Amino acid sequence: MIRYFYQLIVVLVISSVSKAEHKVVPLELFSAYGNLEVTLWAQSPMLYNPTNMDVDKDGRIWVAEGVNYRGHGGRKPEGDRIVVLQDTNGDGKADSSHTFVQEKFLTAPLGIAVIDNKIIVSMTPDLVIYTDVNRDLKFDPEVDKREVLLTGFNSKQHDHSLHSVTAGPDGKWYWNHGNCGSQFTDKSGKTFRIGSAYQMRQIAGKESDDGNVWIGGTAYRMNPDGTNVEVIGHNFRNSYEQTITSFGDVFQNDNDDPPASRTSFLLEYGNAGFCSADGKRSWQSDRRPGQSTPIAEWRQEDPGTMPSGDVYGGGSPTGICFYEGGALGEPYSKGLLLSCEPARNVVFGYLPVQDGAGFKLERFDFLTTNAAQEFAGTDFKGGRTNDDEKTLFRPSDVVVGTDGAIYVADWYDPRVGGHADHDNTLSGAIYRVAPKGFKSTTPKIDLNSTEGQILAIRSNALNVRNLGFTALKKQKDKAITAVKELLKDPNPYIKARATFLLPHLGDAGVALTKEILNGDNPRLRLAAVRSLRRSENNILPLAKKISQDPDPAVRRELATSLRNVSFDKAGEHIVSLAKGYDGKDRTYLDALGIASTGKETESYNAIGRAIGSNEPGEWSKAFADIAWRLHPEKSALMLAGRAMATGVPEAQKKAAVVALAFIRSKLGADSMLAVAERATGLAKAEAIWWLLNNRNHRWKEHDIVESLKSRGIYNPSSIKLVSVVLPPPVKREYAPTAKILAMKGDPARGKTVAARCYMCHHIDGTGVEYGPTLTDYGKTQTTEVMIQSLINPSADIASGYDSYQIETKDGIKIQGRLLSAGDPLIIQSMGGITQTIPKGRVKNQGKVGTSLMMSAAQQGLSEQDIADIVAYLKSL
Repeated sequence: MIRYFYQLIVVLVISSVSKAEHKVVPLELFSAYGNLEVTLWAQSPMLYNPTNMDVDKDGRIWVAEGVNYRGHGGRKPEGDRIVVLQDTNGDGKADSSHTFVQEKFLTAPLGIAVIDNKIIVSMTPDLVIYTDVNRDLKFDPEVDKREVLLTGFNSKQHDHSLHSVTAGPDGKWYWNHGNCGSQFTDKSGKTFRIGSAYQMRQIAGKESDDGNVWIGGTAYRMNPDGTNVEVIGHNFRNSYEQTITSFGDVFQNDNDDPPASRTSFLLEYGNAGFCSADGKRSWQSDRRPGQSTPIAEWRQEDPGTMPSGDVYGGGSPTGICFYEGGALGEPYSKGLLLSCEPARNVVFGYLPVQDGAGFKLERFDFLTTNAAQEFAGTDFKGGRTNDDEKTLFRPSDVVVGTDGAIYVADWYDPRVGGHADHDNTLSGAIYRVAPKGFKSTTPKIDLNSTEGQILAIRSNALNVRNLGFTALKKQKDKAITAVKELLKDPNPYIKARATFLLPHLGDAGVALTKEILNGDNPRLRLAAVRSLRRSENNILPLAKKISQDPDPAVRRELATSLRNVSFDKAGEHIVSLAKGYDGKDRTYLDALGIASTGKETESYNAIGRAIGSNEPGEWSKAFADIAWRLHPEKSALMLAGRAMATGVPEAQKKAAVVALAFIRSKLGADSMLAVAERATGLAKAEAIWWLLNNRNHRWKEHDIVESLKSRGIYNPSSIKLVSVVLPPPVKREYAPTAKILAMKGDPARGKTVAARCYMCHHIDGTGVEYGPTLTDYGKTQTTEVMIQSLINPSADIASGYDSYQIETKDGIKIQGRLLSAGDPLIIQSMGGITQTIPKGRVKNQGKVGTSLMMSAAQQGLSEQDIADIVAYLKSL
């Protein structure tokens, strides 16, 4: 009876859905960037709830449906579908739709890729290939082939599981999964164990068969037959998809938790930082006082994490693609990155610009229904929904068609995120974005001819290019003449595709690739290095030259390639690469750290001999950064010395303390104790925080709490506090600023008068680091600003130097700069006095609103004194 009742409910639900009126967001609500036009290409009932899509060589769009999503897992008992849509008459609208495959196993698959007659579906726990043997676009189990290429991905009905496959310009297949994790074995017999603090905790921190520990959301590349799987990045939250340019650059987006969604360039082997490096702790567990959510969530102040890219706040990003030329015209000819953001009813656009070894990503709204940004139905708005049509556009994927237009799939719904969907009509749509009056044409590709293969590799559609790559690769040296012609194409991306193909075309192709490596085009040199690597050519004989390449992106590629190379072979190149670090480029710095993986001590020693110093206070910014990134045990005493050295900027002292915190040995812990005992200001506060934070994991064997007590650094039961409050304000009317400006200041006399500033400021090698360092202040500020800052310092308080007051339960008041808001609180007062206050002793606390700096009147300064101090600071 119960079973009959359940079946009846299912029938009634399906019946009501089939009778419901399907909906779309009205076209007049869409706004496309520039003069592009949005048209409706397809809508329900041709497709329902699209999760992902791809394009085949004939311009058809294949869609994975998610009708059986999460809580609605039984909405279609026969399973979800892979559907095929086509515009057969060229009028700009789909007029044909049919089911390729439907089976009970398919419950909201999150990825589809069409590569020739192989349809690759990402359906956790499996990566499934349906081979359409007779190419009739319908899966028939009697004729066609179904195989599970890989299996072992965790959480079948979860957005953070297995995602789509994308073919790279190197012929490899790229794919990823979110932080639900996995344990799978590739076709070469290697087992990967990927867990984190979120799921698969039982294997978090365990080594995979490749000898590395990988964490959380992870991206891979592999041969199309499932052999030689290689991790290319890890520790994401939930990157929904990746896209690969023809130069081999990988871009992805990533989910928020809470508002810190991002779009980023994926540095090869990079760690995104969402979880701790051992996979045991969430980012909240290691968030330091004062860190913003974007900095803390992606661990941007920790060594070993890659730059986070464009962090834009709350969201739930989905599909992503890269446009390399086609219908859109000149503004986008250098490359357009598109990323779907359904929580914000937008497809973001980026025109990536190389920035050192990474990319600068400036975001704009490429396509939106909600330019006013009045969001609803999303986690960062508490999940509250409304009926406003502009909030119902939920772009789930974006692709470039064979015709060069942009196609966007819409999962129409009032709700996104929270594993929920509210639209019972199951509506879905595909919109086309193209110039006004655009006429769609799809090239006819004959893969049996060289001309057709060249046409395929020139395709606007990413996975179609792989057909040309594969066919031309099989021709070997017979194809080299045709491929060389591609190097003359004005489109740089087509030149890059040819460069990736050349090493597969025999000795002549390899030789030509090396010629490109010696050429004057840095982007093609980068493609040449990558193409040689991916085609199993040894680039070590070329490493000396590459390590001195003028382009940092080319050098970065060499750096990441050295990750698994022993120091005796890689050492001289690592040193050469280190000499090319400018002290600013975070992507380059992390690549240098990746090059040194497993050989940090040897690299630190060799680099130190080349560009370091035995006096840590005299380290260059570049070498200090490298020591921070590598932080071998041997560096502990030097890092501690730098944290306590006079004249080292506060930010660099803090970095030295952070590096110490990642040295697991007792020497690391003891060095941190020395900093906590002997340092002042922020370095001392940071050291105490790290000692308390690490006491239960990284340094749990070293009895940190007892050491803090025995050294008199921190004992909450016996700590003595002293009251420190600012003197009361003094009223005095000063002459107008213009009159003081007219006075002639005496730098020598100003130096004498400025001695009273040493209690709070470090000036030209003398003084306390409590307020901002003033050595370069006169070079960066106008005379008028300097005069006003002396007379009325509360008018413009420097960032990070807000006045704070803590009052204890026994009536002690302490005013100063709050260094740590945890337990204990740490506050620094005038003269550099630093006090550690157990949270249990605090009665109240908060910002004061006035400057910590005493005004000119409080210090008894005259107008001439002010002019003299300004003259002195200007003279430095």
